[in-house]
Amino acid sequence: MSKIKQTREEALAFHMDPRPGKFDIAPSVPMSTQRDLSLAYSPGVAVPCEAIAANPETAYDYTNKGNLVAVISNGTAVLGLGNLGALASKPVMEGKAVLFKRFADVNSIDIELDTEDPDQIIQAVKLMGPTFGGINLEDIKAPECFIIEQKLKEEMDIPVFHDDQHGTAVICAAGLINALHISGKRIEDCKIVLNGAGAAGIACLELIKSMGAKHDNCIMCDTKGVIYQGRTEGMNQWKSAHAAKTDARTLGEAMQGADVFLGVSAKGAVTSDMVAAMAPNAVIFAMANPDPEITPEDAHAVREDVIVATGRSDYPNQVNNVLGFPYLFRGALDIHARAINDEMKIACAEALAALAREDVPDEVALAYGRSLTFGRDYIIPTPFDPRLIYTIPPAVAKAGMDTGVARRPIVDMDGYAHGLKARMDPTAQILQGLYARARQAQATMLFAEGDDLRVLRAAVAYQRGGYGKALIVGRDEDVKAKLNEAGLSDAAGELEIVNAANTPHLDSYKAFLYDRLQRSGHDQKDIHRLAARDRHAFSALMLAHGHADGLVTGATRKSAHVLDRINSVFDATAEDGAIGVSALIHNGRIVFIADTLVHEWPDEHDLADIAEAAAKVARSMGIEPRVAFASFSTFGYPVSERASKMHLAPKVLDSRKVDFEYDGEMTVEVALNTDALAAYPFCRLTGPANILVVPARHSASISVKLMQEMAGATVIGPILTGVDKPIQVCSTVSTVNDILNMAILAACKVGQS
Repeated sequence: MSKIKQTREEALAFHMDPRPGKFDIAPSVPMSTQRDLSLAYSPGVAVPCEAIAANPETAYDYTNKGNLVAVISNGTAVLGLGNLGALASKPVMEGKAVLFKRFADVNSIDIELDTEDPDQIIQAVKLMGPTFGGINLEDIKAPECFIIEQKLKEEMDIPVFHDDQHGTAVICAAGLINALHISGKRIEDCKIVLNGAGAAGIACLELIKSMGAKHDNCIMCDTKGVIYQGRTEGMNQWKSAHAAKTDARTLGEAMQGADVFLGVSAKGAVTSDMVAAMAPNAVIFAMANPDPEITPEDAHAVREDVIVATGRSDYPNQVNNVLGFPYLFRGALDIHARAINDEMKIACAEALAALAREDVPDEVALAYGRSLTFGRDYIIPTPFDPRLIYTIPPAVAKAGMDTGVARRPIVDMDGYAHGLKARMDPTAQILQGLYARARQAQATMLFAEGDDLRVLRAAVAYQRGGYGKALIVGRDEDVKAKLNEAGLSDAAGELEIVNAANTPHLDSYKAFLYDRLQRSGHDQKDIHRLAARDRHAFSALMLAHGHADGLVTGATRKSAHVLDRINSVFDATAEDGAIGVSALIHNGRIVFIADTLVHEWPDEHDLADIAEAAAKVARSMGIEPRVAFASFSTFGYPVSERASKMHLAPKVLDSRKVDFEYDGEMTVEVALNTDALAAYPFCRLTGPANILVVPARHSASISVKLMQEMAGATVIGPILTGVDKPIQVCSTVSTVNDILNMAILAACKVGQS
């Protein structure tokens, strides 16, 4: 798997565009009329104020407290960068806030406190207690983080959780449960060695001991060696609590016969000799980032029987905190918990471990491009498993209820799990799955318009993102000049620039094109102009000859012109079966609209073809299709000659006996709105449609662009299907991200047979 490379310029641009930072605040209530304003603020707001004053618990009913977490840091231990200070920690805290929202629909605000005094931090956080339903402490150095967390836990009546400690501990515990299950060992019997006596290491050992590991079976090491009873050098009260009775004094000595190694230390801390000295079927969690204490390759070179986990996404068994903290807080917030206790953390770990032992859904395996089956290379769920949101929080909530920290216990746990499933945005999972598949495919992608900076940025992102090789069609000096202007001069040496002047294949391209077009009014000069001077035709010729795996074009010229050039090389007309499908992503929903590119005025048979092609596109993106033939009429009323083909198209599909849901004709609100659909109980759709087949290309184009401009919908496409090779045509208003998305679709062969 290719290693992802990101430059300073890319990272800065990501944080600056389209607006500085990583999130906005949006109202959840109407704010349009005077009535709205008078209810949201004065005088209407006085009513909930009085209710909360009379009964503080109602704050969870009338404010966002119950779904609001503060991410708090003073910047004294920012990632692996050290003490950068409060202000410089803000990008990390903003990032943590958006992870809360992305993975568990928890609203979060970052707060950076400009002090290193633990008492001041404690006082500041304590005073903010009424605002939040939970506190996530982040990137505060040890030992102050221990003091701050402990004091806040004692003095606040909402959950306080230092993720650097407990997040790592929970995921580590989950993986260890399964690793020991595979190796046939009990935690009570295991000799466990931990290297790295900081916040995360101490939390890992404390949680594992609370799960049954014996104190003197657990040996903690730091930079000075083993922490043993009687040691005085470099000690503090938190290390002393884990001092073991042992004769071992070095990490190497401690590793003799060890069943488990847990590393939260530094690259290369574990040697091959140490691995060789461990017990049979040993477990190694080398969690140092970005480089582990020992790589899985080096460990397995010594011992095939070891089970290895790291903190890296490019190795199996990633110990990733995002598997824990969003769902811990989701469960805690939903019972209005006073705390997150050990029982809740253990419940989270056990639920994660149990989930990894279950059959993996097809969409998860599809997203990762490989089979995922419980075993030595799959002991921890993947971060993008859609089951996490409705599996982990209920386990956490139940543990909180059982241990008496719930203010408002959940009565219907099945209903709660169903609600969790419904509240998550499925589109993020879809896009993540496509990107993961692209990384597996490693397609060589042609970017036809090397004179456009957006295209160049997308090509750089494609190659550095580890998705495959990017080929730029353009003139060498022009491409390099534009990359230099954009601060991406180092990319010029990474990307391959191709054109008619430097290809050895131009003669064969021209021969192919002449054979194809000689009876369409093209002479040899025309052919030379097309092959040697038109980048769209040249790129299509490269693709047709197998000199690339996919093509992205259209960012600089109108789609009609681009399609004309593509048709000079491929059969990509309506008569050939080419179809364009656009995906609209808005408010957590994805709806496909077709045909948005090729068919000008399709008849009922064309519409049936379009429905089948759109269904294929949806399924290739992991979505089970439900097709509505959209019109201004619904099931025959009002009667109109223009609507008749939409009425007939389902009958054509009836004769084809297709294997997906479809019906029509119907208006858009009937197709997409459950309440409107309920008025037609005979309709064959079991839920809102996710594919709209529309009467003509102009109506499709208007619909897509209106949603994009007025509603802010994200548009992916039009996705070109029905052509022999993966070709995706962008729009002239495409952003860098839009162009990259199209490259990913081409790499995944979305819509291909």
